[in-house]
Amino acid sequence: MENFDSSNVSAFKDVWVFCEQRDGKLMPTDFELISEARRLADELGVKLVGLLLGDNVDGLAKELGGYGADKVIVVDDPALKVYTTDAYAKAICDVIADKKPEIFLIGATNIGRDLGPRCAARLHTGLCADCTHLDIDMDIYKDFLTNNSVLKPERIAGIGTAKVLGKDHDVSKDLKMTRPAFGGNLMASIICPRFRPSMATVRPGVLKKAPFDQAKADAVEVEKVTPDIKPEDLKTEVIDVVKAAKKLVDLVGADYVVSVGRGIAADVDTGIKLAEDLADALGGGVVGGSRAAIDSGWLSADHQVGQTGKTVHPKVYVALGISGAIQHKAGMQDSECIIAINKNEAAPIFEIADYGITGDLFKVTPLLTQAIRDYKASK
Repeated sequence: MENFDSSNVSAFKDVWVFCEQRDGKLMPTDFELISEARRLADELGVKLVGLLLGDNVDGLAKELGGYGADKVIVVDDPALKVYTTDAYAKAICDVIADKKPEIFLIGATNIGRDLGPRCAARLHTGLCADCTHLDIDMDIYKDFLTNNSVLKPERIAGIGTAKVLGKDHDVSKDLKMTRPAFGGNLMASIICPRFRPSMATVRPGVLKKAPFDQAKADAVEVEKVTPDIKPEDLKTEVIDVVKAAKKLVDLVGADYVVSVGRGIAADVDTGIKLAEDLADALGGGVVGGSRAAIDSGWLSADHQVGQTGKTVHPKVYVALGISGAIQHKAGMQDSECIIAINKNEAAPIFEIADYGITGDLFKVTPLLTQAIRDYKASK
């Protein structure tokens, strides 16, 4: 990395995705990132490259091609079998310094949140953390702002340059990275105009996974790289990996989500029990919650849906006593079917609901649960 210059922006090309694997299995976030990065690479007219680290993991490369990668660089070494910040950061930064991608995306998993800042600091470039939306093409970006911001049309239409060190900078080829700010009360779009690669960690569940294409999987190019990792590069040694038995709710992977909000305050225990019963009746669903429900201590943080929680895309999303603040809607508005139950007929949640029921959730929810069970029993 001695001659690496992150400020020589014109020397960088291609879109890269860090493809996380654990115990020889790719993470769901990899497929979401590869699918979205395919769009970004097409807009720039460059290649999409997956970066896969591990020990004897080259057999996973084809699957990444099936979701859109043109090429997969496999960095293979026994030192990379178990994740450590030292080994992974050294291997990744060496490959990036050699091949110079212009964009590098990482999933905002526990590993990604640890790895991203270390690599960005070592590469002397910027990192936008916990992104929920990515754009390059200006027309697509302006459409996103039109549909998801309160900016006036004339302000959006005029976007095209940004002040960088006092000079106008054309942002048309920069990666526009959007993330929640100030506790989710507003969204900020960030660019990295002066250095490369543009780096972002992306929240799991916010991007759509493309259909798997076997022809693309068969055609993907695989390049194996042996990293130069010396004992002195490693400050830590993993003696053993002990996995905790703690069970967390899988909101992102659930087909049915029933979420509760401030509306259950009159009887919290009953409200949560009603949500659990309805989720079970729908078919192995899970219970989520608005930020108000989490902040009140009614549910643990892994149940939170919204900008500062999980983003979900279930087949059916049921909102019980949730008013529908913009921060919550951002985390569930792309669900296939949304059902809302709320006493306030003017609640914002009804604006995006496919089916809205104005009524007391403590009375309506048991009726809905029983109706679903009766229907299934009759089939």
